[in-house]
Amino acid sequence: MSWRAPARRYPVLAIRDFRILLIDRLLAPFSNGFSMVGVSFAVLNLTGSTADLSYVLAAQVAPMLVFTLVSGVFADRLRPQWVIIAGNIAVIVGEGTFGLLVLTGHPALWTMIGLEALNGIGAAMFYPASQALLPQIVPDALLQEGSSISRLAMNSGQMTGAASAGLVVALLGPGWALTLCAIGMTGTIPLLLSLKGGRTLRFAAAKGSGMITELREGWTEFRSHTWLWATVIQYALVMMAFNGAFLVLGPVVARTHLGGPAAWGAITAADALGLVAGGLVSLRYTPRKPMLFVVGSGAAIALTPLALALVLPLPVICLCAFALGTLIEVMMVQWTVQMATRIPSDKLARVSSYDALGSMSAMPLGALLAGPLAAAIGVSATQHHARRRRA
Repeated sequence: MSWRAPARRYPVLAIRDFRILLIDRLLAPFSNGFSMVGVSFAVLNLTGSTADLSYVLAAQVAPMLVFTLVSGVFADRLRPQWVIIAGNIAVIVGEGTFGLLVLTGHPALWTMIGLEALNGIGAAMFYPASQALLPQIVPDALLQEGSSISRLAMNSGQMTGAASAGLVVALLGPGWALTLCAIGMTGTIPLLLSLKGGRTLRFAAAKGSGMITELREGWTEFRSHTWLWATVIQYALVMMAFNGAFLVLGPVVARTHLGGPAAWGAITAADALGLVAGGLVSLRYTPRKPMLFVVGSGAAIALTPLALALVLPLPVICLCAFALGTLIEVMMVQWTVQMATRIPSDKLARVSSYDALGSMSAMPLGALLAGPLAAAIGVSATQHHARRRRA
């Protein structure tokens, strides 16, 4: 078979479930790339308001405050891939409906907010379950290799999806991009159902213990690790600023100064290409002090928002996005390995849910502040302010 030759160099590829997971982790991020570009330009085209875009993107992140924790409990109880499937269905319904409404009419702002909240529920369910699934498929000895290759597939999918979405939005409109996102995510469901790995229902642990008890167990484990909760607090502040300065105001700068959706697709594709490069680096490189590397990477996240705030030429912004993507991907691989090797496997999804909740808890605030602040003082001034907060 064609996989046997690369499996001699990367033994993790000999695992059947891992190969299926790679296909899923190409297709799902490829589809999500259409959402990343389509949502922003659907809102901007329909309302022309940076404040409205803030509200819609905040609605994507807000469900994480609840559903990330729920996902962590169920991913520790059930097969994690079942939780991911439930999240993907939420994305299919949210983005598919949004796309059809854009193609056939003029959806109201409250409708767009509601549909993106549904999309956010799907995204919230993915991370804890994904963190729990890989260690159940890949043995510890192959975990860094498996994490690097898995994330390499995800980022390759996102890169090609974002680049394709920029062209689709420019040529056909954002409605088609959102519809294609839903179609692509539908294809992930049979792949996830075909996975044989992962635990079955954890009846012994779940019997007699409710949701609150299991959340308390995860919280106890989370707060017992200083390296974990301190890093999560750091990235809560980092992601709040990044969400407002890059994800909300980035499309506005692209639309106003850089040529529109194709430019934003190029920037997000460059970021994803950097993530791909970071995955390749991670196959060969391990920092001597992984947690110091993770913490130090946080300050570099100001790079791309600063380039946008200065309205540098598009190739320079793309280069900054590529460099940042490379660094962040190496960091994320190390974080994934540290979590998987330091946290007990039966609590990993719940601890990961607190990680996601803490890291992203302030992102809605960043989104809500960015649009109105940009309308009041200007986009570039807002992005400079966000950069100072990260520093």
